[in-house]
Amino acid sequence: MKRLYVHVGVADLDKSIGFYSTLFGAEPTVTKADYAKWMLEDPRVNFAISSSNHAAKGIENLGIQVETAEELTEVYGRLKSADRPVLEEGATTCCYAKSEKSWIADPDGVIWEAFHTNGEATVYGDSPALSALSDNAAADARCAPAMTVPEATGCCG
Repeated sequence: MKRLYVHVGVADLDKSIGFYSTLFGAEPTVTKADYAKWMLEDPRVNFAISSSNHAAKGIENLGIQVETAEELTEVYGRLKSADRPVLEEGATTCCYAKSEKSWIADPDGVIWEAFHTNGEATVYGDSPALSALSDNAAADARCAPAMTVPEATGCCG
């Protein structure tokens, strides 16, 4: 079974942990000095937040987390059929976890990852240069691309 993955960069980790714990009605399943993660069943989502050097503020990236290598093969096949460049990272350490993953950007530059987590890690980890996939990705982003924030143009056009 697949799970939606959302990563949000925050300014104040403790304040954000309090907010999201209240919103979700659950405490994080992982808490580090610069990172927290909720593995929720309703809705079925892996929701992560991070602060400091890891993230720009706001939505960092989205993804599909799978539970088996077979599901990952299926999702990888769909990525390759999406007619967009795919960055196949392979085995990596990211967000305090060991995973197998690939990255893709949608036509508007929104970064998506597909991954299977197969263990924990003691370090946050690194990411490949996702700027090859999207202008939204910062060249020095760690694990998730830093997204640029468009200038405010007012509501509704």
